Amino acid sequence: MGAETTGLREAKKQETRQLISDHATRLFMAQGFEDTTIAEIAAAARVAKKTVTNYFARKEDMALDHQEAFVTAPARAVADRRPGESALAALRRAFDADLERRSPVAGFAGPRFTRMIADSPTLTARLRDLHDQREDALARALAEATGAGPDDITPAAVAAQLGAAHRLLFRRIQDLTLAGATDDAIARAVAEDARRVFALLEPALGDYATAPAAG
Repeated sequence: MGAETTGLREAKKQETRQLISDHATRLFMAQGFEDTTIAEIAAAARVAKKTVTNYFARKEDMALDHQEAFVTAPARAVADRRPGESALAALRRAFDADLERRSPVAGFAGPRFTRMIADSPTLTARLRDLHDQREDALARALAEATGAGPDDITPAAVAAQLGAAHRLLFRRIQDLTLAGATDDAIARAVAEDARRVFALLEPALGDYATAPAAG
């Protein structure tokens, strides 16, 4: 009974968190992120202002609710690479899968949401910070994958190059979204862009952090 009660409690918390995030995002898109108040969000979600701040330390966290998946995705791709697969190949495969899924982690968010971010200095700055966190997480994953020591700059250097590629492709998806392209057209265009970007990295990183072969 104790485990069941705890599970129900956690499910209720997650439901409340998602409810607040959904109402906040709707308001942000309708009237702008900077012009929307915590009080308005609380009223829309029918909760107290303190409930909103208890669930979300920062206002921007209500809009960017895929933060954890965004930050950890490249590091997870490296950790889960296949036998004989390099970090670059694993990241390319993961990016292709995100394109296929039209994943928000890759940048697919629809025109209204993308415009909301582009028009908000706060959200734009927060997105840059998340890209930085993503690169740091990737550097740690590469260091673990290669057994690099704490003074070895190589994992950070590789992560910087791969992180720049991801930033560029993410921005490309945003720009095409704001230009009015459909998700399918964006995916086709960015698939070709990704092929070129990753091909440029191949000579330097093609064998880096290759997982041991099976057996």
